Amino acid sequence: MMFRIPEKMLMGVATASMQIEGGEVDSNWHDWYRQGRIKDGTNPADGNDHWEKWREDTALMAEMGLQIYRFGVEWARLMPTPGQVDEAAVARYREELLLLKENGIRPLMTIHHFSNPMWFETIGGFEKRENLHFYLELVELVIDRFGDLCSDYITINEPNVYATNSYFFGEWPPARKALLPTLRVMENLAYCHIRAYGIIHEKRRAMGYDDTMVGCANHLRVFAPKNPKNFWHCIAAKLTSFLFQDALTKAMTLGRFPFPLCNWGKLKTGEYTDFIGLNYYTRSTVEGVGDGVRENSPRNDLGWEIYPEGIVECAQALYDVLPRPIWITENGTCDNDDRFRSRYLYEHLKAVSESTLPFERYYHWCFCDNLEWVEGNSAKFGLVKVDEATRARLVKESGRFYSAVIRDGGVTREVYDKYVSGREYDIR
Repeated sequence: MMFRIPEKMLMGVATASMQIEGGEVDSNWHDWYRQGRIKDGTNPADGNDHWEKWREDTALMAEMGLQIYRFGVEWARLMPTPGQVDEAAVARYREELLLLKENGIRPLMTIHHFSNPMWFETIGGFEKRENLHFYLELVELVIDRFGDLCSDYITINEPNVYATNSYFFGEWPPARKALLPTLRVMENLAYCHIRAYGIIHEKRRAMGYDDTMVGCANHLRVFAPKNPKNFWHCIAAKLTSFLFQDALTKAMTLGRFPFPLCNWGKLKTGEYTDFIGLNYYTRSTVEGVGDGVRENSPRNDLGWEIYPEGIVECAQALYDVLPRPIWITENGTCDNDDRFRSRYLYEHLKAVSESTLPFERYYHWCFCDNLEWVEGNSAKFGLVKVDEATRARLVKESGRFYSAVIRDGGVTREVYDKYVSGREYDIR
């Protein structure tokens, strides 16, 4: 045995509703497509037909030996207009939850994963405080309708990525490019998470459940100075990390809002997570406030550096804020030909397994190739290939490797030689 995964660590996959479900819903990402803003022209309505193929996909997850599954509900499906609930959509999600449980797969439900109904987007979305009650109504609906079937919840996925891509860089809807709206959205998302944390616990407690687990999927990366001996590069790395992730993490986890964030809702300081949710992908190398990639480093097919040690470094950073069980809520890589994904998995799982931190879950991003936001279908992250013409599913070599790791409780020499040995990264 080359290494064993932690004895109590569960392993599975993650998805997002907008990226896999398909079908026509009136969301901001469908509108983004209609504006011609998705690079390869992929229509979210095409998706992977998971809305129709969920039974087939669940059976495939069980066949792969997956123990846990993180998935999202689509706000625009559940509430197509303010105050209106689509009972057919509720019933469909309940069926999926029941089938997951029948197959021994524990669900982790994401309530918000970048996708808004257009009715919410057109009134200003998360930028306006007066709109936030709509999100909290969604939270109440989710627990009222699914709380008997699901105990684990992520309130918001990657609030820093949503805020910066949508309101600072303008690369995602609604394409704002200003600092103040970005900070305002960060503050509002922290407010929503803290309020949702209380609502979920209160409602499930009233139902008689005491096993509720609520958290946020935090996107963290390592920010490293291009030249560690350069004072300004070091300052830039620390400042970028603080503005992009550190301040918001403290706000959402502890109710402490470091400047330039403002606690306008007069929220009490406290402890607002039951687990550390970490989405980890890469390291950024900087010489000024911003992003960058280290020269002559291993890269994936989107040009991101592959830096396995960072998964433990970022987990440690979150653990230092508030020690809780650690769930890797996303970790994966863009590998369009499945050339090196097995090595990526091996190296990141090895780093997790050799750490003394309390890792309890690992959700690989992602189950199947899907719509990678503005990149469209051109960026492949899945363990399962989806034929774009027929929507047929085919487990990739990396998916078979992952199943073997789950089956064996780690990586054996035989499995390493079969799936990992000889798989090399591109160096650029």
